Amino acid sequence: MIETVPLHYPIQNFESSQPQVVTMGFFDGVHLGHQAVIQAAKAEADRLGVPLAVLTYDPHPVVVFKTLTQPLHYLTPLDQKVALFEALGVDRVYVMRFTSQLAQLAPQQFVDEVLLPLQPMTVVAGFDHLYGGDQQTANMQVLDQYAANRFDVITVPPFEESHQKVGSSAIRRALDAGGMQTVNHQLGRVYQTTGTVVHGEARGRELGFPTANIQTPELEWLPGIGVYVVGIEIAGQWYQGMASIGRNVTFGDARPITVEINILDFKQQIYGEAVTVAWHHYLRGEVKFTSVPDLITQLQHDEQATRQYFKALNKR
Repeated sequence: MIETVPLHYPIQNFESSQPQVVTMGFFDGVHLGHQAVIQAAKAEADRLGVPLAVLTYDPHPVVVFKTLTQPLHYLTPLDQKVALFEALGVDRVYVMRFTSQLAQLAPQQFVDEVLLPLQPMTVVAGFDHLYGGDQQTANMQVLDQYAANRFDVITVPPFEESHQKVGSSAIRRALDAGGMQTVNHQLGRVYQTTGTVVHGEARGRELGFPTANIQTPELEWLPGIGVYVVGIEIAGQWYQGMASIGRNVTFGDARPITVEINILDFKQQIYGEAVTVAWHHYLRGEVKFTSVPDLITQLQHDEQATRQYFKALNKR
């Protein structure tokens, strides 16, 4: 079972009880590039015969450095991130509260007052990781100097897929555009969000396509408006479905964005259930239909495309 340890700067009355390998980063998404960093750290921990710890931060540093013009969203909220760390073999996660005080630390202070209490034998991070308050003098290329032979340093080079750097910013842009092929490829898994099934307008039932309305936690980053092929997990069981993220513009303008999922071959009442949604494939954008029959015809096409997608997926 992975251990989660909250930390706040200045760190007081805390020191790791044993030496360990420490890998540091925000790791939003835990994408293939992040996985390469953690795997390098895991190999080093195994070589040394010590535990592997992750030093990560909460909230996102943007909270300290910028005025937010919209709600903060994550590719992987903290609980999801910790679960992914555990699957990669991490033994311990230090969750450092990201505050103005922490952001203003001189690099040497960060090493002496944040890293050293963790008893690192080796510190591992990606090539572009920054620490401390001065981004010009707090990069991985000079961490050895601040370490002063008290721990080793491993810098993991850029991770590329199809000659493109894998990164959280690129994944967020692809999500906004409905680019699930890029998102899932760079994550190395199908992107997931969570939510609770709540009551909606029951309009889908009237159309012959009943939907589960999903209330998504505010911190989670939803794909862009459109219709998607999805899986939905309910009480430990996965089902196939097609999801709409949009404003139901056929029935009026300036409506709120909702997440509605038509679960294929499913008849149960599931209000109040906690669900996980796996976003497999983008089908189309949201369309304002001139008539309800036209909308129903399109939904029939969407269902057929969804079934064909999963049929092809099961043959791989």
